[in-house]
Amino acid sequence: MDPREPTHDPAADEPAFYRLAPSIVVRTTGGVLVVLAVTVIVLSVVSAAAGWGFGVVAAVASLGLLATAAGAYWASRWAYVVRLDRLGYEVRLVRGAGVRRARWADVAEASTADVRGLACLVLALRDGRTTTVPVAVLAADRDEFANRVRALLRRAR
Repeated sequence: MDPREPTHDPAADEPAFYRLAPSIVVRTTGGVLVVLAVTVIVLSVVSAAAGWGFGVVAAVASLGLLATAAGAYWASRWAYVVRLDRLGYEVRLVRGAGVRRARWADVAEASTADVRGLACLVLALRDGRTTTVPVAVLAADRDEFANRVRALLRRAR
């Protein structure tokens, strides 16, 4: 088989979802728990000073824990950072990513770069705009992610 000849990869037809790295989910959940703890402490002091019962504090703490657990579950199981398919890509949950969604036909180049000390995949669009994806936030092997992006980009051309 000629290596220059394009091959059809059936897996490339299926959308690929890249979820949040577990370390990001844990770090975010920990931050939310700290904010919840401070809120419960402040509410405890206020409720003691106002003569309210313990029920208000218990309700806020319980609802906060439930919401935090639900958010952590959603972030680890359902939320995705990058979606790749045969037509293009979509980036979510990344501040400062640049262009959030584009077609492969609009992408001029995919390269790796160090942005503010983080390893990133940078997709340069033909109109000069860019999309920057820090690969550390992905629950995936960074090389596999970069190779999949490049394969989809080659296939679109």
